[in-house]
Amino acid sequence: ICQSQSPSLSLPHLPPGNRKFVFYIYELYFEEGDIIYITDMSDTSWWKGTSKGRTGLIPSNYVAEQVESVDNPFHEAAKRGNLSWLRECLDNRVGVNGLDKAGSTALYWACHGGHRDTVEMLFTQPNIELNQQNKLGDTALHAAAWKGYADIVQLLLAKVARTDLRNNEKKLALDMVTNAAYASLLKKQQGIDAVRTLSNAEDYLNDEESD
Repeated sequence: ICQSQSPSLSLPHLPPGNRKFVFYIYELYFEEGDIIYITDMSDTSWWKGTSKGRTGLIPSNYVAEQVESVDNPFHEAAKRGNLSWLRECLDNRVGVNGLDKAGSTALYWACHGGHRDTVEMLFTQPNIELNQQNKLGDTALHAAAWKGYADIVQLLLAKVARTDLRNNEKKLALDMVTNAAYASLLKKQQGIDAVRTLSNAEDYLNDEESD
């Protein structure tokens, strides 16, 4: 059993007496060995989950008694660089920008682990968030720079990841980089970001003056 996030399942609005019948209609069927992604535990009797692309309801007591639980499966797949597991999470509509207990995204952990192919797969998701800061204030770029994964630093910069974000220790990704060549690359990108910010500010002021 994996606990994650995905789109909600809409149940028809029926009188309270028919509620149990509706649950049976929407019950999710699965076999031994199937991975079930739990997405909603708000009902104490029935939990909502997804398996093999199908979304439905499963009895909470069965889950609690019979099944081994894995929290944040998407993050675990990214940490391990496990592409097949990552792909299965995506097929089961796990939220790509979900946060774990550390406030980190799956992209952060893929960059932290140096899993280039995992990072590239995550980049195929149209709404992937590049600049999410975790509870320490670190971004995926901070992680890649600190761990010395120059190829992943390049990938992030190619996607225009922000270089001006500071973590809780007031450090930029540039301050954490361990490779001199890529320190230069980060400095160059940081200069581009600064020019872009200045240009946006000037455009805003010009608009204000024209009003």
